[in-house]
Amino acid sequence: MAILSKIRQRSILLISVIAISLFAFIVQDLFRKGNFSETSKDVGTVNGEDILFQSFNEKVNNLEKSGRGTSNLQAVNQVWDQEVNVALISSEFKKLGIRASENQIIEALKQNQNIGQNKLFQNEKGEFDIAKFNEYFKTNPGQEETLKNLQTEAALNAKAQIYFTMVKGGFNATKAEGKLKYQMESDKVTFDYVSVPFSTIKDSEIKITDAEITDYMKKREKKYKAEESREIQYVLIEDKASPEDENEIKTAVNSLLSSKVEFDDKTKTNITKPGFAEATNTADFVNSNSDKPYDSSYVAKKDLPQAEAEKLYALAPGQIYGPYMDGKFYCLSKALGRKSGVNAKASHILISYEGAKVPNQKEKRTKEQAKAKAETLLAQVQANPSSLMMLAFQNSDDSSAQQGGDLGYFKPGSMVKPFNDFVFNNPVGKVGLVETDFGFHIISITDKQDGVRLATIARKIEASEKTTDNIYTQATKFEMEANAKPFEDVAKSMKLTIAPPAKFKALEENVGNLGNQRVIVRWAFNSETKIGDIKRFEVANLGQVIAKVKKVNAAGLTPVEDARPGIEPILRNKKKAEKLKAKLKGATLEAIATSNATTVQQATDLTLENAVIPNAGQELKVVGVAFGIGANKMSAPIEGNSGVFVVRTKAITKAAAITDYAPYLAKVKAQNGSKANGVLPALKADAKIEDNRAKFNY
Repeated sequence: MAILSKIRQRSILLISVIAISLFAFIVQDLFRKGNFSETSKDVGTVNGEDILFQSFNEKVNNLEKSGRGTSNLQAVNQVWDQEVNVALISSEFKKLGIRASENQIIEALKQNQNIGQNKLFQNEKGEFDIAKFNEYFKTNPGQEETLKNLQTEAALNAKAQIYFTMVKGGFNATKAEGKLKYQMESDKVTFDYVSVPFSTIKDSEIKITDAEITDYMKKREKKYKAEESREIQYVLIEDKASPEDENEIKTAVNSLLSSKVEFDDKTKTNITKPGFAEATNTADFVNSNSDKPYDSSYVAKKDLPQAEAEKLYALAPGQIYGPYMDGKFYCLSKALGRKSGVNAKASHILISYEGAKVPNQKEKRTKEQAKAKAETLLAQVQANPSSLMMLAFQNSDDSSAQQGGDLGYFKPGSMVKPFNDFVFNNPVGKVGLVETDFGFHIISITDKQDGVRLATIARKIEASEKTTDNIYTQATKFEMEANAKPFEDVAKSMKLTIAPPAKFKALEENVGNLGNQRVIVRWAFNSETKIGDIKRFEVANLGQVIAKVKKVNAAGLTPVEDARPGIEPILRNKKKAEKLKAKLKGATLEAIATSNATTVQQATDLTLENAVIPNAGQELKVVGVAFGIGANKMSAPIEGNSGVFVVRTKAITKAAAITDYAPYLAKVKAQNGSKANGVLPALKADAKIEDNRAKFNY
């Protein structure tokens, strides 16, 4: 009591001390993370325009909650891309003075499926009605923020349509371009040539230094611009069952096959507990001894464990099969009977009508019109059942139309009741007409499967508590030793395999073969984590990961080792080309061929649109030179894609003059049309973008 009294007397002091300590910890953490040294309101800026954290985070949360299975980081990245694009394009609107009229905004609202297809905002004809839209929000003042967001989004979409229409209009084509297209397709050149492939010089003879690769990238900085990244090496000690664990589980499952005598504490006598075969209440026996609950459903052969399906399906009632492996489970199964028609397969044609629960109607029709059409199709299918596939493809309002109406196999209760009842209450081959909330269905029952009911005891093979403790001890030991000795030496001494290095950026979540491990990425990018730092992570469903920061790559040019596979062949071929050019000299093509132990070859009737040289491949530059030097002239050595060439033009055949270049002009316009898709990437490449997402602990 005296102690309690003293605690009460000092409670205020104690609370104050805790509060001060906690505050100090928080302040220290804030300073450590840099939250006071960096702005905390901006997720980033685009050409000086701020992306505010609060609105950004709201959008991230909304996307996460949308039910699309989007992870937090995926949502962050999607919203970021969207915000950057909006900022870039909005800036263009201001420069060009683009405004959206009221009618254009209404049209944009209509194109939003959640609005245009919403019955709340439709008139009697099923068309979007702006008056109904406005009235709804007028009578629901609590939705004011929603209305504001919808109008803002609609105005943005309307302006975007205007902008991209203007951009596409700018990618027009002239008659001169149509004429050039015609000439490139139709003018022909025939020439003799000598070529020496790059492959005649061994790659090992040509050395490409890191400096040369860096210099190549510096001349193309935009292409080889890289974000800050980290590279780690790690070992994974899997949290899996040991051989002893497996044997223990197998022994436990095997023991369930036989009756056993146990001492009963209540009666103080020995009692005999029945085995699986003798158990009178099979469901209780399974639930008491299995990691999976008893399932009373009947299962078709195709849904049984593949390796054991034949044997399990053939069991007589009361017969036991096993033990056997099913994935990570050690199992015993007891047959409890067989039932026909547990699965069914059917094809159908859906004819919907206005008001039915179908979003993809092929044509508008009343319920009466839909019924009349369905009855007509029913008669055709009854007369010729094989016609259903084509009729479904042509007429069905269901997505299964692309499969000729085939719905595959399904269980009872999977379909709406009228459909379900028809299929499971009629024999295979039956064709009929059924009405549901979706419309009228012409149904053909194509197959049914029998099934068996099995009582299965399944024990998961997993690590025991002892094994998990051993794994933890091993991982802790590795972490401690790796902080004092080389990582590779520790792995070797403990007979552990080092995984291939994993590279990632600050806003990525996948770490090598470990998959989504955002916590490891955050650690690697923590301001206090340095090269050589080591940390252990407990990864759910995998085990213990011990990671070491191997490299820190600053933002700038792509690391040389990453760029080398793409750049080295280019630089190597350039060096080979210089060597080959020096060898490809002579007064005639024949002399050059002789001195290089090769032959003179011929390319006939090539065009600039089809610049494929026999035995060499696509060589537009070489064919262009052949056109350019004129007939009976020999070129200097030409560096091509596959080697070095010397050509001697024999003949250039100009295409006949035509008056109508419209078909060729159309081709140019089609090619130019896709160029509008490059507008946003081009704006992004030239923009000044500051990305602060990594500072917000996503």
